[in-house]
Amino acid sequence: MKTPSRIAPYLLAVTAAFTLSLAAPLAKDWPEFRGEGRIGVWTEDGILETFPEEGLAVRWRTPIHHGFSGPSVADGRIFITDFERARGLDGTERILCLDEETGEILWTHSWEVSYLGVAWDEGPRATPTVDGDRVYAVGASGIMTALTVDTGEVLWRADFVEDFAAEIPQWGFSSAPIVDGDRVITLVGGTPDAKVVAFDRATGAEVWRALSSVEAGAGVAQPLFIEAGGERQLIIWHPLAVSSLDPATGDVFWEQPFEVGYDMTVATPVRRNSDLFVTTFYDGPMMLALDNDRPDATMRWRGSSSSEILTDGLHGVIGTPIIEGDHIYGFGSYGQLRCLVAATGERVWETQEATGERARWTTAFMVQHEDRVFINNDRGDLIIAKLSPEGYEEISRTTLIAPTSRPGNRRELTYVNWSHPAYANQHIIARNDEEIISASLAAND
Repeated sequence: MKTPSRIAPYLLAVTAAFTLSLAAPLAKDWPEFRGEGRIGVWTEDGILETFPEEGLAVRWRTPIHHGFSGPSVADGRIFITDFERARGLDGTERILCLDEETGEILWTHSWEVSYLGVAWDEGPRATPTVDGDRVYAVGASGIMTALTVDTGEVLWRADFVEDFAAEIPQWGFSSAPIVDGDRVITLVGGTPDAKVVAFDRATGAEVWRALSSVEAGAGVAQPLFIEAGGERQLIIWHPLAVSSLDPATGDVFWEQPFEVGYDMTVATPVRRNSDLFVTTFYDGPMMLALDNDRPDATMRWRGSSSSEILTDGLHGVIGTPIIEGDHIYGFGSYGQLRCLVAATGERVWETQEATGERARWTTAFMVQHEDRVFINNDRGDLIIAKLSPEGYEEISRTTLIAPTSRPGNRRELTYVNWSHPAYANQHIIARNDEEIISASLAAND
């Protein structure tokens, strides 16, 4: 038993420890595409307000091969996929596991692929998804692998083309798997009626399949969960419609037709309150109104233009927009950052300042952090900005990583960077076709 003379120091120590625990920044992982929940929101504190004049402090650089996939971060490990060409369209895809602190490669697993029929044959697209002790990766040719996070042991594997008679989308398989309890769900594009497939998380056995791929394949969208109308819904945006499924059974709750040219279902659907927004390069935007009483939706409005140049709303390419308050902010087909009225789609303003170049497929990725956004443009810049109906306010800009990917058109810098970074534990983790880096965004660095 403590004597009174020793109680005071003890209480002071406990109080100090408790105070420090409250003041310490809350570290957050980034276990899937666009972070936890796929909503593109970064919630850590202790983050810098502006970038240092000398640039960010890079914690480490690790050489990797080609790829568009972003990194995922969980429990001190980073997961990324890449591609090494052997000859022509043949080569090797692999998933790498790196130590988050040092960048040391802890393990890799590889498989041979052919990119026949895949546009931009420069590597995998889908970000690995981490769930507890497992990581799930999908390559551009449709090979899905489940592995243990600690050793890289292969638990099971599915080949979408061989096992489900799927056709490779022209942009390659790009959808990151999403985990729902004991199920892992992804877009397969198989037949019959296997556009979407749920696998048993542990064994890889098929749990259910849904939606026909006869008229159109899976496209390249990312599956997303929402809670609306009293139900948990799985949102699947494919080249014919936006579909809502029961994630437990694959049964269809509702569908809104929306034909999309050239499988350009790239930007992730964005939900805010009763709004669900999608945008595509050729066919523009569509806003859905979610029913609050039952799982259903109706079209609130959509754009009328099918031109990539004469656009009346937001014709998004790769980067996902954000909805803040009563307005939508996103990058259009030629790199224009635009503000739209969420209720009507009316354009409020646009600027080219964030991307710096008006060229086809110019884009950037946005992540919200408190009252500002972090923007990664495809020139390799990292930007802190504030967006409001009054306009674009750039706070700070720095060079993050060299653009190395071929864009398929003429660019000022010749190459682009089209990989969504991860924001985790006060760092940004970004990749190109040559390296993956970790740079500090901590205020005290």
